[in-house]
Amino acid sequence: MAHEKEIRIGDGAIFIPAEALDWQFARSSGPGGQHVNRTSSKALLRFNARHSPHLPENVRRRFLDREKSRLTRDGEIIITSQRHRDQPKNIADCLAKLSLMLERALVEPKVRRRTKKPRSAIAKRLTGKRLRSETKKLRGNTPE
Repeated sequence: MAHEKEIRIGDGAIFIPAEALDWQFARSSGPGGQHVNRTSSKALLRFNARHSPHLPENVRRRFLDREKSRLTRDGEIIITSQRHRDQPKNIADCLAKLSLMLERALVEPKVRRRTKKPRSAIAKRLTGKRLRSETKKLRGNTPE
């Protein structure tokens, strides 16, 4: 079945088996006529990121930091898809969304190194301030 798929990310760096993914299905909202009332095509994917043994610790930490607004209290992320009218396409969409999130967490962010301002930029700024100051001094009251 389509929802029995596992996820492989980053040349096999992360492998999440199908047993770690919890699926639920519901009726989709929106247009579709009577077909919407009869089929449960909306897919809900639950993945416990906080307690999953399948994620390396550094990836888990980045994933939890990045997606903290979408997590439940138990550390589960719930991904839904009702974009398509058939269940297998919505399942594939949920898997793609989770894969994208994990791929983003797999990339280690670059450390920002502060750059030094060039002397010419500092001199230019000070020259501009000095000229502006002189301009304002010339506007002052002149004794008559």
